[in-house]
Amino acid sequence: MRRSRTVAITGAVALAISGLGVAAAAAGPATAAPAVGTATSQARTFQVLAKAGVSADALARTLRAAGATVTAKNTAIGLVTVTSSDARFAAKARALAGVKGAAADRTVGRAPTDLKVKPDPVEKEHVFNRSRANGSTKLPAAPEDADPLDGLLWGHEMVDAFEARALETGDKVRVGILDTGVDGDHLDIAPNFDAALSRNFAQDIPAVDGACEFAGCLDPADHDDNGHGTHVAGTIGAALNGVGMSGIAPDASLVNIRGGQDSGYFFLGPVVNALTYAGNNGLDVVNMSFYVDPWLYNCQGGAPEDQKYPEAVAEQNLIIDAMTRALGYATAHGVALVGSLGNNHEDLSKPRHDFSSPDYDNPLYTWDTAPWERTIDNAKCFDLPVEGPNVIGVSALGPSGAKADYSNYTTDLTSGEIEVSAPGGWFRDGIGTDSYRTNGNLILSAAPLHVLQASGEVDKNGNITKLGRDLGVLKSCENGKHNENTSECAYYQWLQGTSMAAPHASGVAALVVAAHGSGTSEANFGLAPAQTRAILMDTATNHACPQPPLQTYLDEGRSAEFNALCVGTADFNGFYGDGIVNALAAVS
Repeated sequence: MRRSRTVAITGAVALAISGLGVAAAAAGPATAAPAVGTATSQARTFQVLAKAGVSADALARTLRAAGATVTAKNTAIGLVTVTSSDARFAAKARALAGVKGAAADRTVGRAPTDLKVKPDPVEKEHVFNRSRANGSTKLPAAPEDADPLDGLLWGHEMVDAFEARALETGDKVRVGILDTGVDGDHLDIAPNFDAALSRNFAQDIPAVDGACEFAGCLDPADHDDNGHGTHVAGTIGAALNGVGMSGIAPDASLVNIRGGQDSGYFFLGPVVNALTYAGNNGLDVVNMSFYVDPWLYNCQGGAPEDQKYPEAVAEQNLIIDAMTRALGYATAHGVALVGSLGNNHEDLSKPRHDFSSPDYDNPLYTWDTAPWERTIDNAKCFDLPVEGPNVIGVSALGPSGAKADYSNYTTDLTSGEIEVSAPGGWFRDGIGTDSYRTNGNLILSAAPLHVLQASGEVDKNGNITKLGRDLGVLKSCENGKHNENTSECAYYQWLQGTSMAAPHASGVAALVVAAHGSGTSEANFGLAPAQTRAILMDTATNHACPQPPLQTYLDEGRSAEFNALCVGTADFNGFYGDGIVNALAAVS
């Protein structure tokens, strides 16, 4: 999918879009879901951010006086959502007292046809008919006291997750999955799924996500019509229950704080509402494997080429300000934030021109339906949330420990763009061996049954199809057999991306909180995010740059654009940050 941090794979569920809706749901005391009725409404919706020191309530009164109808308030960061019949209301609002920024809400827009399902910048891969790294159909032996598929979890082995379980499993720690949703009925998710705390903050947009299946286009809080969020959740905290696989922190509580659409878009309002909800409700860790649409990079004051569209500039300013506040709010309320570094095979300290933004068309603006070339100035342009304050940036590695060809990195070790590295999968790893270009090089995790059925990888009776077998889909049942009763079975798929690396780090972060927190309820689990970050980084396994330090991927079939220069020492460098996260060292 284009907007999440999953690298596209031809035919795989990494690109599967079911066409179902994402819900906006009730939030905590500081946030409220917009009362927009149905998602087919063409009401002109705007988001307005208060200046520092101005409350959301005061701003709401100002906006009402200006003729707008207030539909939602995020009192934690001062973001107010309004509707107005005036297409130029955003510009009018920016001139009002107490307003920091304003822009049209993109949920009234539409996705350009050629961008709806646009893959990541990494070219599509072809998956061969091999479901294991060695081409075998026999499952490798699982570690002792592990689940049946755990022998396939090379990422767990790389971070010493199995060894860490003797000391810590993450009990009582709450991990927020800020993603496309979580399948709370999945056999490996259900034991750890916190239904009471889970919320949806993103409402279905039929023009982007397809027809709605639930009343008011509001999906339940235990639903995932994309599969990305469920995969992330499984890596972090799948239960150790004798079925399928287990997570890095197999006893952690999984809280769905859904901020993404089924199509993979992540818009500002749902994301900041999810972040402030996490802060208000005692979440210890939040995983973020996405970037905020529609801009790959949000530039303060806009990129030079954006100047012809003042509303494009205003929107980027609003996103930067609102995200900065929301990330800061969550951190101040005890939430450790983990983000994927991105799949653009790019030096984040020297970003290339951006050809993909804006990736979502809004009829309120007179923008072209296609993105334009943008010059990115690293000093004022940010990939959010990962380049926002307090976010632990995670790069992706293949089974060999090499930086995956698609993963971003940095050559500026003072920039704070990368903190650690983790297994994310790399399809082309192991060149010259039987593992090259096999599914086993990817990351295996949980998948919703209905998503696999929509993509044709599982049939209506719960049987894996030829396509599913080619893509390595696996099935595990409570009785150890492929029972026809699918309620007793769970399904798993292979994906790759920095989306898969971040949850490995989030799982280890959950173990850090459980092992070193006070366990008191006054401050989440009693471990400050700065301490979680410090322990995660200090206990990571050092990994030196490759020699020579210029890593090329020409033999793997990549162009010279993928070449990456590793700068730094084994203690800290631009590929691995402070090292590869290590669960055993982190809890010891």
